[in-house]
Amino acid sequence: MSSRIGVFMLMLLLFYRIYYVSAFTNSSDATALQDLKSGLTKPPKSWKGSDPCGTKWVGITCINNRVVNISLPNLNLVGKLSVGISALSELQKLDLTSNLNMTGPLPPNIGNLKKLTILHLMGCGFTGQIPESIGDLEQLTRLSLNSNKFTGTIPASIGRLSKLNWLDITNNQIQGKIPVSNGTSSPGLDMLLQTDHFHLGNNKLTGDIPEKLFSANMTLKHVLFDGNQFTGEIPKSLSLVKTLNVLRLDRNRLSGNIPPSLKNLTNLMELYLANNMFTGSLPNLASLTNLYTLDVSNNKFNFSHIPSWISSLPSLSTLRMEGINLEGPIPITLFKPTLLQTVILNRNWLEGTLDFGTNYSNQLELVDLRNNRISEYKSPPTANKIMQVTLENNPMCPAAGNMQPSDYYCKGLIQQNTTTYVLKKEKCCNPITGTLNFRSPSFSGVLNTSFDDDLEKALEEFFKHPSYPVSYVAVGNREENSFHHLLVYVQLFPYGKERFNPTDMATVISGFTTQSFTPPYRFGPYVFKPNPYNHFSANMGVVIAAVVGASVLLLLLLAITGIYAIRQKRRAQKATDKINPFAKWNMSQSSIDAPQLMVAKAFTFEEMRKCADNFSEENDIGGGGYGQVYKGILPNGQLIAIKRAQPGSLQGGLEFKTEIELLSRVHHKNVVRLLGFCFDRGEQMLVYEYIPNGSLRDSLSGKNGIRLVWTRRLRIALGSGKGLAYLHELADPPIIHRDIKSHNILLDESLTAKVADFGLSKLVGEAENPQVTTQVKGTMGYLDPEYYMTNQLTAKSDVYGFGVVMFELLTGKTPIDNGKHVVREVKMKINKSKKLYDLQELLDTVISSSSENLEGLEKYVDLALRCVDQEGVNRPSMSEVVKEIENIMEQAGLNPNVDSAASSKTFEEANKGSGDLYGNNSFEYSASFPTAKLEPH
Repeated sequence: MSSRIGVFMLMLLLFYRIYYVSAFTNSSDATALQDLKSGLTKPPKSWKGSDPCGTKWVGITCINNRVVNISLPNLNLVGKLSVGISALSELQKLDLTSNLNMTGPLPPNIGNLKKLTILHLMGCGFTGQIPESIGDLEQLTRLSLNSNKFTGTIPASIGRLSKLNWLDITNNQIQGKIPVSNGTSSPGLDMLLQTDHFHLGNNKLTGDIPEKLFSANMTLKHVLFDGNQFTGEIPKSLSLVKTLNVLRLDRNRLSGNIPPSLKNLTNLMELYLANNMFTGSLPNLASLTNLYTLDVSNNKFNFSHIPSWISSLPSLSTLRMEGINLEGPIPITLFKPTLLQTVILNRNWLEGTLDFGTNYSNQLELVDLRNNRISEYKSPPTANKIMQVTLENNPMCPAAGNMQPSDYYCKGLIQQNTTTYVLKKEKCCNPITGTLNFRSPSFSGVLNTSFDDDLEKALEEFFKHPSYPVSYVAVGNREENSFHHLLVYVQLFPYGKERFNPTDMATVISGFTTQSFTPPYRFGPYVFKPNPYNHFSANMGVVIAAVVGASVLLLLLLAITGIYAIRQKRRAQKATDKINPFAKWNMSQSSIDAPQLMVAKAFTFEEMRKCADNFSEENDIGGGGYGQVYKGILPNGQLIAIKRAQPGSLQGGLEFKTEIELLSRVHHKNVVRLLGFCFDRGEQMLVYEYIPNGSLRDSLSGKNGIRLVWTRRLRIALGSGKGLAYLHELADPPIIHRDIKSHNILLDESLTAKVADFGLSKLVGEAENPQVTTQVKGTMGYLDPEYYMTNQLTAKSDVYGFGVVMFELLTGKTPIDNGKHVVREVKMKINKSKKLYDLQELLDTVISSSSENLEGLEKYVDLALRCVDQEGVNRPSMSEVVKEIENIMEQAGLNPNVDSAASSKTFEEANKGSGDLYGNNSFEYSASFPTAKLEPH
């Protein structure tokens, strides 16, 4: 018997040795993978032992004991990509997509992976320069480095990748010029003749787009250069690339004329040239019979009529031509293309009658003609039920107070950039969720659910293949962002199991990253951004067998310990609440942590009620959409203003906390002082120092009876400028106000200006991070056009708003008055060869009717014009603005360091104050829709 056991054990040992040897990973590859593992602080749980191929490490594919594929997308990996990975000489695919915590630079010797065909590192946190050695990956067909934090320049060596089909470095911080070849000594992107995709958008690329970059030998389909800092003209060589389907040059600084040769791109479906500095006129592009989208908005074209050739584009679906100085009547044939859905002609000088006639597209969803000079509207007899026509701020529209129900077309734009659909739900399953970002969709409407149906059918058909462990797909929550990208939320449910495992994840994600999934043609180029997946689990049978005994004992211990801890916590909480001013921050009302205050006090509701005499009518000093403001008196006799949000209109917890924290940290005579807050009994209140003379807008409108002479207006501009300069440069941390306007500049008893209302503010460091785009918020007429176009908030956005306030001080008018923007009106009227720049007709009557010397007015206007420059880089900083106002005052014989009493005759009589002193009349622009209300200027 013992001999049989011995023979059996010997055979078992021999079998194990044969198996072990046959499965043993190549030693060099094993070392490289161990090095890769050591660079990860959270490697996959299955990565155990020294034999990755034999023990089948998740995400590792081996052939003949050599590692040929590393596919680890969306596995929540944390760490860096080690240098040792370059030893994997047989590696063909490396995919680390959507591991946000994979950081650090790429290995400089990554070019040693000579057999690599696919490199997907999109949606990670990699930094530094893209290594020059990447040009040594001679077999590479797909290079996706988008949505990281790469800096530096585009390596010229990429031009050596002769087999490259897909180049994507979108959404990084890449700088410098596009490299092109220089004879045989230096390669460049012009050598990539087999590449179908140049995706370089949303970086910091500068200089001209090289003429040499394009040639007739190229097979390019997509050129996405949007969101950079390119200058110069569109290269004429671009028209040689006859294969081109999508051309995006929007959101740059391109200038000159649009070349007529673009008419040769007869396969073009998407043409985006918006938000540049093009001049001249639009060339005739009638030959682009496949064109779905034409966007030339926000350029500096010469005054011209709507081109007649537009109506001959048979495939046109979206037409955006806002803010390009169009004038004259609207041709009745404009709405003729049968596929036309969206027409945006906002902020032009179009006039006459809007008449659709009878032969217009039944696909029309939106016609936006706000801020023009339309005098009549002939409503079509058989109007499309889903069509929205908006003519707000045209002469034909009555004032807001006189508007009738029949004037529905004079109302503002009804946002329709977001559409929500019910998604499928499975309680038993944990789907992969994420967003499909279509960077240039070939349609415009978002109300038609057939788009979702088409996409869902295409996804379901694709994932029916047995290699994909997906049972079904759900599509919904669709929106168009400010870059005119279509974002679609997707759910992918597992097949025959509760959750996806890491191998399933890699299989599914690769269907998107390799572009194996082909969406319906009209959806355009895409990327898929999966959400973190936290449902991976170990073998539960093993786990349960190992821990069931310990769990029982642990539960008993935890129960005893828990009961004791709860009792102790209750005792401690009672003691803490007595001395903790933040105990009144009711966490059941908000997921936001209690504010970190410097000096502000937390008041109870009862304290506020007593201070304001039960919020009596006599103490009500103003209000707005947010609620009311009440005058109050603290027990020590100090006057206060209580800003009380009304039920149902409470400020968001984050905005409320922001205003408290920021105001508690700022201390300057030109910034309103926060004394405390109340977050008690479902109430939100802010307690300010009482400012008796209301807002600057109240004074300019005559509401409070205060007449502001020229010298006092200079002092108000100086004071509010100093307050802003303090916020931008001296506050700790520095702050961007984000809602500078005359309503938010208050005047105290000596008419000293104080900046108020910080509900929309952002910290400078947070806002000016190039990787962070900030949802556009602000107030009509004051909103920085560059901030609106790019979603990138900077301190120069406040400078723009301040410039508008300077023009308010000059003219007394609101920023937009009867459909006209005060900035544009000044620009059109100004004549620098004449006294006072010939602006007498636009000056506030309080200034123009006085005998006061208007010394310095011309320099004041020059400064205001610099503040409202279209480009933030050309605007002065607030400290520079303050210095220039001081110089203007000194030249006018005024001492800028002395804030003298008001020179208004009615000042003493009006010192009682009135109106909405602390109101927030802000509203939020939806940055994902292309038509914020900004007058042309």
